[in-house]
Amino acid sequence: MLGRSANGVFWMFRYLERAENCARLLDTGFRMALTSDSITAEQEWSSVLETAGMTESYLEKNGTFTGLQVWNYILREKDNPNSIRSLIGQVRTNARAVRNVITAELWLAVNESYLQINELLSRPVTQANLGDAIAAVKREATLVRGAMDGSMLRNDIYNFGRIGSFVERADNTARILDVKYYVLLPSLSYVGSSLDNVQWETILRSLGAERAYRWLNAGQMDAKGIADFLILDGRFPRSLAFCHAKIRSNLASLALQYGEELYAHELIRKFDMRLHDTDIDSIFEQGLHEFLSDFIADNSEIAHAVETDYRFAD
Repeated sequence: MLGRSANGVFWMFRYLERAENCARLLDTGFRMALTSDSITAEQEWSSVLETAGMTESYLEKNGTFTGLQVWNYILREKDNPNSIRSLIGQVRTNARAVRNVITAELWLAVNESYLQINELLSRPVTQANLGDAIAAVKREATLVRGAMDGSMLRNDIYNFGRIGSFVERADNTARILDVKYYVLLPSLSYVGSSLDNVQWETILRSLGAERAYRWLNAGQMDAKGIADFLILDGRFPRSLAFCHAKIRSNLASLALQYGEELYAHELIRKFDMRLHDTDIDSIFEQGLHEFLSDFIADNSEIAHAVETDYRFAD
């Protein structure tokens, strides 16, 4: 199953993961803005756009960072190809293109999720129903993944979908961490302060990691410990180590099915071993920003190699 079918499944799950990631960012931004003054709240909403990579396109249409404008731009702006509404539409478009290689249960889950979210976002979202919109996106993404896990053969179709999910998830986690010192904190003089600690908590919340981290660390908030957890802890399903371990596993399954290893296998093996051979002290000594910039570039190279190796352009 190469070419267009592989491309459709791969991108279907990348878009699904991206939509959920945007919803998680909105949830965190909304929580932080509620407890901030108007100036700080605008900074929080600006950081959400920066993390999502939408600042430039947003400023082409808006001059301020008010919550109502920001969340509607991310949720439903028709001219924003990375709005959640647009992304869910792309999930459905790709699922429709590969209906012959996915199960009926998965197609129904995708179609019903599209209809639910499209209806919900057909009108401007107010503060009163923002929480419902965010919860719906996260819930529908979970239902689609559940339909995949519960009904799909563990074959190439399944593996391409999983690789797409974890490539996108790794990129999101790395970008959230990378934006930490360059956007969330107004000045490096705040490092180690109470504001610094609050922002690290914000990162945990945006990744759905706060409860897991607190459980493992007896509630103690420590910048280096949080970075270690989100980068190197293979138990957390959004950590960089976890995502690359899963990409490596799914690529290994493809190699078994097709009887050969390709360039993507060489790359993921090299990058995954690099993660396993480092520790958080070495990462901070190198510089967190430098490490994450390299990781994002490596992750993008893996995604490109998968598309090239399996002839997604066919």
